[in-house]
Amino acid sequence: MAKQSEELHLGRWELFIQAVILLSLADFALETLPNLSPTQRRLLEWFEVFSVAVFTVEYVVRAVGSRPVVKYLLSFYGIVDLVAILPFYLGLVVDLRALRALRFLRLLRILKLTRYSKAWRRFHRALIISREELILFAATALILIYLAAVGIYYFEHEAQPEVFASMFDGLWWAVATLTTVGYGDSYPITAGGRFFTFVILVIGLGIVALPSGIVASALSKARAEEDEAARCGKTGDPWADETDAD
Repeated sequence: MAKQSEELHLGRWELFIQAVILLSLADFALETLPNLSPTQRRLLEWFEVFSVAVFTVEYVVRAVGSRPVVKYLLSFYGIVDLVAILPFYLGLVVDLRALRALRFLRLLRILKLTRYSKAWRRFHRALIISREELILFAATALILIYLAAVGIYYFEHEAQPEVFASMFDGLWWAVATLTTVGYGDSYPITAGGRFFTFVILVIGLGIVALPSGIVASALSKARAEEDEAARCGKTGDPWADETDAD
């Protein structure tokens, strides 16, 4: 059996870190408000510096205190902790006006909250359990989307050349139809196209429901594994070894 990784736990300080995470997300939203005064913008910037300082100290402490260190640095939470502070430090050496998309990486700080929730960890385990089925589902969904795009283009191109001008217009329609969103910006007018749409809508209902069933089944299995680990008196993360093995 592989040695179980031991990530450092910070006790009551984790509650403080959770509060800083939530406040930093609020800070990000408040920055987008129009007509903020220079003082208000400075306060938001100061809080951003403060939150990055907190997350940096947390990252260093967890890295130093975890065994093995490299395993934490390359783990899901280690990468999330790094990405939470990386845009700020990149902004010190690179003009983020040219790399504005990097600022949106700050939103990944919300993933830091998953560390403190058993339910989130259970969901993560469920995704690992069902990953092969989900990959198969994703591949099947992409094939169906492509076939749906080909079909609707074949039926509707001549009747609506401006609406279904190319396969890419058909792909947009296929995504909106298979996901049962139905924006209504493009729809069939021919008899063949309408019958084809009916078939795609029926398939779309299954496309939406199938992954929910897969994940629900995996969540039940993950909960059973958690209960079994509790009965056996296993401490720490009950899935650490199994995750690595998978």
